[in-house]
Amino acid sequence: MPSHAALLYSFKPLRRTLLLSVLVAGLAACSGDNNQNAGEGSGRPAPEVIVETAETTDVTVRQDYAGRARGAREVEVRARIQGILEERLYREGQIVSEGDSLFRIDPKPSEAALQGAKAQRQVAEADLRQAEREWNRISSLYERNAVSERDRDSARSALELAQANLAVAEAGVTVAELNLGYTDVRAPVNGVTSLEDLPEGSLIDQGTLLTTIVQQNPVHVRFALPENDAAIQRAAREAMTDSASAKDIDATLIMTNGKAYDRTGKVDFTASTLDPRTGTVSARAVFPNPDNQIIPGQFVRVRVQLRSLEGVVTVPEKAVTEGADGAQVFVVDDDSIARARPVSLGPVVDGRQVILDSLKADEAFITSGLVNLRDGAEVNVRDESEEAE
Repeated sequence: MPSHAALLYSFKPLRRTLLLSVLVAGLAACSGDNNQNAGEGSGRPAPEVIVETAETTDVTVRQDYAGRARGAREVEVRARIQGILEERLYREGQIVSEGDSLFRIDPKPSEAALQGAKAQRQVAEADLRQAEREWNRISSLYERNAVSERDRDSARSALELAQANLAVAEAGVTVAELNLGYTDVRAPVNGVTSLEDLPEGSLIDQGTLLTTIVQQNPVHVRFALPENDAAIQRAAREAMTDSASAKDIDATLIMTNGKAYDRTGKVDFTASTLDPRTGTVSARAVFPNPDNQIIPGQFVRVRVQLRSLEGVVTVPEKAVTEGADGAQVFVVDDDSIARARPVSLGPVVDGRQVILDSLKADEAFITSGLVNLRDGAEVNVRDESEEAE
């Protein structure tokens, strides 16, 4: 019978063999789990993207500028003679026409002055007739050698002096008639009247401001152009210097409610100097305003056409991303592989980015699903029309 020590010695190799078997089984299990996980990772689906087919189109580039409306003319109505302001003949704020009576200045002093001027003219006419009779008599006597040459010259001078006095008297009558006409103060232009500056009964001097008339048709809108908008500046200067060969620059007025004014205007002026404080050039657009819809002093926006681009591709702004080489657009090839393509950007027109090159018609570009998208990644393509459905 074996001893106790011999039995212990025989069990040690058996225990070692069992432990090795357990370790091998555990490693195999771990390896199987890793292989299974690896298989699951390699079967991840491709990201889903929405594409749009590129199309070429003609684009008109416009820009909006903030501006303020002004009357085409703001005329100060002033008194042309001294006198008492008797009456205001219009309602303040009323639309008046050229030639309408606005004020009446006391005409009595002017009427008296006119009567005096006419009397002076009658005296001058009488003196002239007397001088003519004297000249006729003296000249006749001189031809018969009955008077001296000195007498003849004196008669001639008296006649010429009488003629000059009559001319002075005629001028005096004309001035008096003008002053009498100035007592009726009339509107020099069509427009809207402002408040009166002096009430009735005031003693006014020549040149006193009575009111102001703002001509609202047409209306001017002044705005500022950035210095790099040279095309507009050049065309506007051509319009000022040579209207026959100039190219009109159309302008659209955007009202305060966001709606476009229904009449088209023209940019007819740009300043020749740059404002050093703002880096802009002053400009003016003229709009017809027969219904007085545009009020002087009103803030508006002027929309001006800058240029036209023919045969360009436009994409939604969200389709443009930033890559290592600048702006880029992802296009999808026939194998559903996304390719990053650097592009040159133009202006944004009606919410779409103009692409100047690198993107051709009929190419599919990605508009949605760009998050974490890499160049060369396989994608699951959906058309934009499907997304709309």
